[in-house]
Amino acid sequence: MELRPIQTGRAPIPRGPYSQAIRAGETVYVAGQIPVDPATNRLVDGDAAAQARQVFENIKAILEAAGASLDRVVKTTIFLADVDDFAAVNAVYAEYFTSMPARSTVAVAALPGGGAKLQVDAIAVA
Repeated sequence: MELRPIQTGRAPIPRGPYSQAIRAGETVYVAGQIPVDPATNRLVDGDAAAQARQVFENIKAILEAAGASLDRVVKTTIFLADVDDFAAVNAVYAEYFTSMPARSTVAVAALPGGGAKLQVDAIAVA
């Protein structure tokens, strides 16, 4: 099976030795995305909902570069810096994921990016 790294300028440049996503056959594995604006390569200001919108826009761009889309996502994992942001992130999530993929949500002690309120990864079928 061919493994193909996915790279798009419509999502943030990885901050380490990893790809934005890997396509393995018809499966796309999107690396954890924090709320970084790809135009500035900086964390977006705002509350958890604003940051969630940026994260989901980044995931959307990566999936499109891989030949997939948000409606082809089968699994996500949400990492929250503060579990009290769950309702706000969940509301934005529902705007982006109408296909109801499987999901895990966990609260974590900290996230990379100095102020990121969430990180999300995704698995999709192209």
